[in-house]
Amino acid sequence: MPGPLLSVLLPVRNGARTLPAALASLRAQAFTDFEVLVLDDGSTDGSGALAAAIGDPRIRVLADGVQRGLAARLNQGVREASGTLVARMDADDVCFPERFGQQVRFLQQHPEIDLVGCRAVVFRDADARVIGLLQPPAGHEALTRRPWNNIPLPHPSWMGRRAWFERHGYRAPEVQRAEDQELLLRAMPTSRYASLPDVLLGYRQGRFQLRRTLQARHSLLAAQARLFARRHQWAWLALACAVTLAKIAVDLVAALPGAQRAYFVRMRGDIPPDVEQQLRASLAASLA
Repeated sequence: MPGPLLSVLLPVRNGARTLPAALASLRAQAFTDFEVLVLDDGSTDGSGALAAAIGDPRIRVLADGVQRGLAARLNQGVREASGTLVARMDADDVCFPERFGQQVRFLQQHPEIDLVGCRAVVFRDADARVIGLLQPPAGHEALTRRPWNNIPLPHPSWMGRRAWFERHGYRAPEVQRAEDQELLLRAMPTSRYASLPDVLLGYRQGRFQLRRTLQARHSLLAAQARLFARRHQWAWLALACAVTLAKIAVDLVAALPGAQRAYFVRMRGDIPPDVEQQLRASLAASLA
């Protein structure tokens, strides 16, 4: 029997609290020709067993009891994938029912595109309150217009061709908290990216943590410096340094008591009227 068209990579480490909602949202997809590879990175809270207990034959749990890191697990998932298409999903997010169907159709209709994302509604972890949107532009040129800032394609929204993931892969040793941006930047000269205009993902946002945010800033700048210097893109390197310093200034303000709003201001946008309802339905599906 041929394998599924789509393989979904879902890495998890101690995600038992949010994993049921993520898996329920995958099982509720209108498009059904997929497998889910739950990549258990040494969880100690029973995450892998929780996924296996669902009993859905489309869900495969890969676990060896060792913590290897996100990049290593995603590369493992690409190697184990049966589908010709590969999608990303995080254990604390939720998909809307039409996500996979829309992205699969787009890739089938646009063979020149290697990787496609989508818009995402951002909700607060504490109470599922909607706090904003991640709104990447649609086309490759717009997405890559300012690589010295970032390529605004939310990692858990990705779907691409397995051959693209195999060709480029996630960097090892891992670029912690910037593994997605490093991959996008490194692959950019020979790749084409896109994003769908619809909101198809619910992105769970935890509280602002200065230390983790600064680590991500440092990792991304180091990756940019390495790539831009190798390509002799000195102006981009200078801009990357300036932008990072400006972002760190905002981060330091956001770390002050009652000032977290400064960090989340980038997520502002008009929320489509039905999006919050879809989000709550996706979150409630795990309780059904």
